[in-house]
Amino acid sequence: MKFRTLGSEGPKVSALGLGCMRMSPFTGTVSFGKSGDDIESIATIHAALDSGINYLDTGDFYGSGHNESLVGKAIRDRRDQAFVGVKFGVLRAPWGAFLGADLRPAAVMNFASYSLQRLGVDVIDLYQPGRLDPTIPVEDTVGAIAELIRQGKVRYLGLSEVSSEQLRKAHRVHPVSVLQIEYSLATRFIEREILATARELGISIVAYNVTAHGLLAGSASVQLEPSDPRTKLSRFSTENLPQNLKTVEALVSMAEAKGYSPIQISIAWLLSRGEDIIPLVGLTRRTHLADNLSALDISLSEDELQTLDRAFAPGAIVGDRAPAEVMRFSPS
Repeated sequence: MKFRTLGSEGPKVSALGLGCMRMSPFTGTVSFGKSGDDIESIATIHAALDSGINYLDTGDFYGSGHNESLVGKAIRDRRDQAFVGVKFGVLRAPWGAFLGADLRPAAVMNFASYSLQRLGVDVIDLYQPGRLDPTIPVEDTVGAIAELIRQGKVRYLGLSEVSSEQLRKAHRVHPVSVLQIEYSLATRFIEREILATARELGISIVAYNVTAHGLLAGSASVQLEPSDPRTKLSRFSTENLPQNLKTVEALVSMAEAKGYSPIQISIAWLLSRGEDIIPLVGLTRRTHLADNLSALDISLSEDELQTLDRAFAPGAIVGDRAPAEVMRFSPS
């Protein structure tokens, strides 16, 4: 495994992180511990740890607490091998609807108490709000996390989906180690300003949704099934999807020429962007682990990188990256 330093003075973590979100149902309606999927998910986390991946990403709103309980069970006897990042504060209805965020200082403390219990740990390695609450100053939220750090309940501060200005405000209160934000060939808005700010402040980028909901896999049908949740995303609309798939053809062609999958090339591209970039790979089964790990060994030439930069220049992929109700709380 290759490792990268988290932030300017943080610990070394694996160059790939394991995103655990997809191991839980969207609404959290599940009988924990009795599902065959839970058994496979725990086995996948164990396989990732065995491979050298030590960065595990979870959230208290993933499956309404199910995901944290799952991760906690997986690391029960392997706590020293796992660096656990927790996102918190996002509010969801029982049917999964996004309701915004609650990041009042008292709520931050309360969320942390429940996360520590579900994970079965004494300290959370990385704690970060999943989205900011526009009604609460970022300084207040970060101040609450800083107090958790002083109390020994959290080790490092992270943020997720914030602007350059918000990142600076937070960093003035307490050093930020990580900014988790969407970044991929298909989603490059952070290159305008946010990435430069993070680098100026010595903050690592943890990139999620590295396949752009499977768009970069190159296998999406021009006509999605009505039940496909991606139909709610404008990138997958009947107007935009054909154009986006045409853009992805450059990636597919390169992958075929190099003997890899488009997803592997997508991950390798992110890894090439700098030692401060840590992609999260979302897995639910062990069978996909080796394919993702092989991206660590892919070398992209300068010509290949330029080809991808031209094909996926900002704006080449059309449509918003998230539903409208989520984009209201996200930088773009």
